[in-house]
Amino acid sequence: MSEIQNSAHKEPEENIMGTMPVNKLLLSLSLPMMASMLVQALYNVVDSIFVSRVSEDALTAVSLAFPIQTLMIALGVGTGVGVNALLSRSLGEKNQKRANHTAMHAVFLGIINYLVFLIVGLTVVKPFFLSQTTDEIIVKYGIDYLSIICCLSMGMYAQFTFERLLQSTGKTFYAMIGQLIGALTNIVLDPILIFGLFGFPRMEVAGAALATVIGQIAAGIAAFIFNKKFNHEVQLSFKGFKPSASIIRQIYVVGIPSIIMQSIGSVMVYGMNLILMAFTSTAAAVFGVYFKLQSFIFMPIFGLNNGMVPIIAYNFGARSKERILKTRSLSIRYAILIMAAGVLIFQLIPDKLFLLFDASESMLEMGTPALRIISLAFIPAAYGIISSSVFQALGNGLYSMVISICRQLVVLLPSAWLLSFWGNVNYVWLAFPFAEIASVTLTNIFMRRIKKKVLDPLDRVLDTV
Repeated sequence: MSEIQNSAHKEPEENIMGTMPVNKLLLSLSLPMMASMLVQALYNVVDSIFVSRVSEDALTAVSLAFPIQTLMIALGVGTGVGVNALLSRSLGEKNQKRANHTAMHAVFLGIINYLVFLIVGLTVVKPFFLSQTTDEIIVKYGIDYLSIICCLSMGMYAQFTFERLLQSTGKTFYAMIGQLIGALTNIVLDPILIFGLFGFPRMEVAGAALATVIGQIAAGIAAFIFNKKFNHEVQLSFKGFKPSASIIRQIYVVGIPSIIMQSIGSVMVYGMNLILMAFTSTAAAVFGVYFKLQSFIFMPIFGLNNGMVPIIAYNFGARSKERILKTRSLSIRYAILIMAAGVLIFQLIPDKLFLLFDASESMLEMGTPALRIISLAFIPAAYGIISSSVFQALGNGLYSMVISICRQLVVLLPSAWLLSFWGNVNYVWLAFPFAEIASVTLTNIFMRRIKKKVLDPLDRVLDTV
């Protein structure tokens, strides 16, 4: 009798992704995540704004650290994408046992991810910076910053893990609250620890790193509590837990392409830093500032993705082609609107954006055209980002990986390197719109294949029922 009552209690929330009108569902799941992603983008920018007040060398050091941070995020987000897709699909197929096992493996894999970057923080940080510059001040700042970020990254992986469990079951509001807690903690601690306010020692870039990891730990704890109290669609119990090769394989069939895609982004940033440092360290700082600023535009789209992926994965498990296509179409439209707003901002006030970072005259001169040129890639990027997530949600992450490799390694980096021989750094930025044009072309080819091989057969399955 109690099992029947529990089932009745779970049914409405479990079916929301298959019954609520798609636009309403997409907005209800995405808007909280978009808001929290904007706050996360804010605290990423605030970090650099405060660090820029220390010196341009400090800002350059934080910019050069970005490839390792991208790898850390790649591992956490990629694992989360795989967990999200498998968990949502399991719920769509009414497979509660597999859903619970997936959630427990998410926690297990989060711990493994942290241990990987604990080792990186203890062994790799110094040679990593020396491979990019011989400037002793930049190297010192970089080691101070990145060692803390890596060695204390347990909070980041806890945050990724428990927020993904909330997102997979449609509880994006609680995921948003967890991210807000982390972001606000970081924003408050940044000036205190960087500049030594209220009796704390002045830690400069190390203070920025410490504020970041404390914020991540706070967010991870909050997300864990929200799962225990409010997420009744999955049950976490590690009594007798044993890692399952089958579940790990299913998670990483989807997750590894995402990890590789974002890791490719790390290689791209590292390569761009080497190209730009050949001009001047200011060019690398400009590139770092661009990445902070563009997060305000891209983060809401990633929040949109976080709402879209479980809807598509659920309805793929439920064999609802119409809801899949409608979700994709609406997501692309919203993403293009967001990117169009970003293009306007970057075109109209690039100098004012750089002044937030205490930009010198040389940085302003270099940064203003950089933002205007790179922002030309934003609108085609919106289509590519949404389409890549659709591929992943449908279990075809390999397509996303191929597109990412072609965009960043086959087109962007070689184009930037060749354009650098013209002797003007402004030509290097043209590589970004070139890469997005190539990406859209390849995305369309793969989307036609997905429709023919994955989506159209859903109609035939329904016809035979």
